[in-house]
Amino acid sequence: MLWLPSLFGVAGLHRLYLGKIGTGLLFLLTAGLFGLGTIYDAITLPDQVREARLKARMRRAIDGRLDELDDMRFGPSRPESSQHREKAESPEHVILRVAKANHGIASAAQVALEGKISTDEAREQLDALVNKGIAEVRVRTSGTLAYVFPDFLDDTGSAELERF
Repeated sequence: MLWLPSLFGVAGLHRLYLGKIGTGLLFLLTAGLFGLGTIYDAITLPDQVREARLKARMRRAIDGRLDELDDMRFGPSRPESSQHREKAESPEHVILRVAKANHGIASAAQVALEGKISTDEAREQLDALVNKGIAEVRVRTSGTLAYVFPDFLDDTGSAELERF
């Protein structure tokens, strides 16, 4: 939008907005380098915007404010300050919470849904807990595999499992 006035001789506003003060002022004084700069910017403006966003993101990362805007778009950040923001829950914590809520049993689908991760990643995390000895793989009465957490297993959960 700030490039459009360049078509009418008021060039350089977009460059000022992107933080290119020197060339922005030059464009303002010379009508976009006599139109040549305006044509050049019409072609390269998407790359210039991408570069400006990357620089802004790097400045936020250096300042420790990267979480304010973690995608590449400009816009308002979340209103709460970074000190009051909750830390992201670890996949292991999600799994244990799901298992406790489901009477000691968790499936990859439940963990994926609750943790907002893929089922493959959920299965990898569950298998890692099995390898640590925290969980076991058992068969439900429906014939599906389930990850059982003995620490949370109660009578309701036990009733869902096959007995061998």
